[in-house]
Amino acid sequence: MRFLITTLDAGPGTAIHEMDAIDEADAHRQALARGLRVLAIHAARLTRSRRARLSLVSFSSELVALLEAGLSLVEAIDALTEKERDDSVRHLLEGVRGRLYEGQSLSAALAGFPGTFSTLYVATVRASERSGAISEALRRFVAYQQEIDRLKKRLISASIYPAVLLVAGSLVVLFLVAYVVPRFSGIYEEVGGDLPLASKLLMQWGRLLEAHGLAVLTGFLASVALAGYGVLRPGFRAWTGRLFARIPMIGRQIELYQLARLYRTVGMLLRGGLPMVTALEMTGGLLAAAARPRLASATQAVREGRSLTDALAPQGLTTPVAERMLRVGERSGNMGEMMERIAAFYDEELSRFVDIAVRLIEPAMMTVIGLVIGCIVVLMYFPIFELAGSIK
Repeated sequence: MRFLITTLDAGPGTAIHEMDAIDEADAHRQALARGLRVLAIHAARLTRSRRARLSLVSFSSELVALLEAGLSLVEAIDALTEKERDDSVRHLLEGVRGRLYEGQSLSAALAGFPGTFSTLYVATVRASERSGAISEALRRFVAYQQEIDRLKKRLISASIYPAVLLVAGSLVVLFLVAYVVPRFSGIYEEVGGDLPLASKLLMQWGRLLEAHGLAVLTGFLASVALAGYGVLRPGFRAWTGRLFARIPMIGRQIELYQLARLYRTVGMLLRGGLPMVTALEMTGGLLAAAARPRLASATQAVREGRSLTDALAPQGLTTPVAERMLRVGERSGNMGEMMERIAAFYDEELSRFVDIAVRLIEPAMMTVIGLVIGCIVVLMYFPIFELAGSIK
């Protein structure tokens, strides 16, 4: 957290210092260590634009490169701080460097900035400090994060085209009904004659939308904006996730996605030297809210001495293939690597499902939008066809 510390200046007045700390006590301790006379401490409210935008993948990769080049940890952080041009990131790294100068370990220094360095990242570094293999642990984290990001990007890219197609199709339909149909309606009113029921309903809808066109357009744009805003809200994403989870085929893939994240994270932590129970406890937040109690029950079973396979299987946190692979990992004593292999197996299955779904959804959406537009056009021209037939 960021704190504003009011201190008694050497002159007759006071001074205000900004400082990163875990809490007020930590901020007070740091101020005293700098020889400041503290009068008051207040938590600073950071605007969104001032929050550090540090990429953990880039930071970890650069730190590994510097460490393997022979630099000490403090020298590596010094180099990363000096080359940084973003003021917020530079200030963050200066805070980490300051804690290292105070004699804190790297994990303790990173833990002071929970908004940037996640608990998972800090735990990975802390476990590596015991064995002295910080570079190896950071490489594993980079590989882990890249796999997670790759799957996320694949899912997002697969959903962009259908979303754009849906919005574009909706705008075309809205244009036809709100602008073109009312023009045809005026022509038919001048000519006279009875219209088919479906054409009458379409004309009525066209006149209604023409009369309230601005309100309809505003409502449509507001709905799109609200949907975009909802995607950014965790609560809305959780609600849509529960909704899609009720669909058998999609719900199965969502479950595989969560299991892949669970197994990959636990595998990385195990390979980093953390015990099984600690790794399971740290990964509970990766699962949906409905699955967290099941993971907690499995963690308690492992704590009581049961094997991981016997703990996860009754809670529905495995598949037949994963269960067999876990037992092989238990016999070989290489659970970390085996769990990462299981996650890779799930990723491949998810990738195949996404490929098939994209190939089916895109033509289906185009067909539906084409049928809707075609029906509107036919209903607009149907009275003309009847009039031409009657003239003949």
